[in-house]
Amino acid sequence: MSLPIPPALQLALFLALRYLKPRRALLSVITAISITGVTLGVTVLILVTAVMAGFELELRRKIVGFEPHLTITSHGALSDWRKLAKRALPREHVTSVAPYVQGPVIVEFNRLCIAPNMRGMHHDFDLILTNIRKLICNGRFNLMGNNIILGLALANTLGVKVGDKVSVCSSASLHTALSELDRAHYQKNHGSSYSVLLQRLQHIIRPKSLTVVGIFQTGHYLYDSEFVLVPLHIGQELYNLGDNVHGLAVKISDPYKSGKVKEDFLHTFSTAARIDTWIEKNRALFDAIRMERNVMFFLLMFIILVAAFSIMNTLITITVQKTREIGILKALGAQTWQVVGVFIMQGMVIGLLGTMAGLGLGMCLIHYRNEVSRWVTSTLGIEVFPKDIYQFAEIPAEVIASDVCTICISAFLICALAAVLPAWFAARLDPARALRYG
Repeated sequence: MSLPIPPALQLALFLALRYLKPRRALLSVITAISITGVTLGVTVLILVTAVMAGFELELRRKIVGFEPHLTITSHGALSDWRKLAKRALPREHVTSVAPYVQGPVIVEFNRLCIAPNMRGMHHDFDLILTNIRKLICNGRFNLMGNNIILGLALANTLGVKVGDKVSVCSSASLHTALSELDRAHYQKNHGSSYSVLLQRLQHIIRPKSLTVVGIFQTGHYLYDSEFVLVPLHIGQELYNLGDNVHGLAVKISDPYKSGKVKEDFLHTFSTAARIDTWIEKNRALFDAIRMERNVMFFLLMFIILVAAFSIMNTLITITVQKTREIGILKALGAQTWQVVGVFIMQGMVIGLLGTMAGLGLGMCLIHYRNEVSRWVTSTLGIEVFPKDIYQFAEIPAEVIASDVCTICISAFLICALAAVLPAWFAARLDPARALRYG
């Protein structure tokens, strides 16, 4: 059962709609411009906030899928990593622990050299990164022997395919090589044999020949272009670590409880151990995205404010044009609040139409955002979303209901408030003067 509309409200709505449109058209040009301004403002706000929210959410997913939830490191290398792993595993929320070696290396193929980050993974490390096998787009996941897995963008840059052999050497061996050169030079000056030292030097600087068995694609350009995965023993050999490792990777049942697990670890391990969560490592990035999202919201809200001034101008114009009609209404006994209600209703109608149109257009653009981006790129030659800058293969988006409601309600209220000033002017009209000079 629908509620009855009061007669006064019916009159205000009837007059508001009559004032907003001329006799022979659906809407006046000025009214259409006002509605268009509100529509564009709401559309841009919904689109930008959804893309920014999707960017942050997708970035979190990529990081959680490729980075350990928590790492235990020390100054230099971990020698007692087995003991630390046994102490870390029985803890609450901890599901698995695995050692790793990570650092920059030099990868060479067909005389093209690139210096990506190498991650030497233990066979249990796959339990830490549960999505790594699903990310293999070519070849297979097999980190045994002298195998290597590359990111898709890195493989394309090098021109590498599955089955090719690449040469890998570590920059960490540079210091050792220089020390051996100094020793060899000292032995030569003293007339001693230094052939053994030269052989050791050759062994140090000789790159490892590894076979590409797989290529992964995370969708995060940074990982796809700057990471290679190798077996743990290869990483230890490249960095001359022996049985030591760079750190322990810890997987947590709920990644967002990593801070709680860290506090538990700090009370368990010695102060020499450094414990970092994935949130702490990427805090600056997430804070920057969140700040940019808030700033963009307030900046783009000015588009709706500009549309509100257009609405105010439209209603003031109507007030001047309809001076005689307003005088007749007041002379017939219309109350001041009824005249005010007519103009506020006009602002509400414009705000409602513009908000609904902006909501529909914004949701449509979000759904077809990648198609629109590709069309703009192919038609205008403008790359809207460069992969190497934003580090994603496609434009991410996440519609948050609270953000959409805030945008729509704010736009509607701004449009309604924009009608207050014209309504005040209309309410102050004297009926006699309006009829005489209108």
